[in-house]
Amino acid sequence: MSNTTSSIQAVIFDWAGTIVDFGSFAPTSIFVEAFKQGFDFDLSLEEARGPMGIGKWEHIQAVGRMPDIDRRWNEKFGRSMTNDDIDTIYAAFMPLQKAKVVDHAEPILNAVEVVNNLKAKGIKIGSCSGYPRQVMDVLIPVAADYGYKPDYIVATDDLPQGGRPAPFMALKNVIELGVTNVGTCVKVDDSAPGIEEGHNAGMWTVGLLLSGNEAGLTFEEYQAADEATLDAAREKAHAKLIKCAPHYLVDTIADLPDVMSDIERRICDGERP
Repeated sequence: MSNTTSSIQAVIFDWAGTIVDFGSFAPTSIFVEAFKQGFDFDLSLEEARGPMGIGKWEHIQAVGRMPDIDRRWNEKFGRSMTNDDIDTIYAAFMPLQKAKVVDHAEPILNAVEVVNNLKAKGIKIGSCSGYPRQVMDVLIPVAADYGYKPDYIVATDDLPQGGRPAPFMALKNVIELGVTNVGTCVKVDDSAPGIEEGHNAGMWTVGLLLSGNEAGLTFEEYQAADEATLDAAREKAHAKLIKCAPHYLVDTIADLPDVMSDIERRICDGERP
């Protein structure tokens, strides 16, 4: 029986780096492989991480526009990256990503417990991703086997208007979940475009510092890290995410319950996001 005492109607979670795939490695490593496979072009993990959070075709385009990569691309091919080049890399990306996403489908520490506790309070669980539907169709059942079952899921290519940082995926969740007030929704994400998506949708926003793309730590590195290492990773992610002014910045989803209590208090006090 649910206890519908919360002033929060829904929480909308990102996927990689937020709920599953600590460090957001599935998409990052695949971008490196896809550039190599499509054009024998070397990309570093750091370069691949740059524009994380937007749709994958747009991500490839954004990587190609990075000054250093554009320079190297011109040196190799005598021109800047074209849409046809992006299509070629994207075509290489898709099968690689579908194969890899299963290996990174395990929920991040405490994620399932936190989500189930929200559900027990009558809070609806939405989700959206920079992954296209083809990849989500592989990821969803595996995550469900691990115990993660959101009430609604939007992939980046489900909507004709496009993905982040526009609010459409978040608002599609609002509509499908029957939420009556966007000011009672919380968007949780590890990337700047995902936080901006939450702002643009009129929601409370929570950025995750250590489980996601910006810190870039594996779960093993995170567990083994001393305080100085964690502080450095936190600082690196903070510098990037603070620019989009999230309402809250915490380490991982394990820290969400305290944030939710504070948002509930603020809503009850009449505050809006």
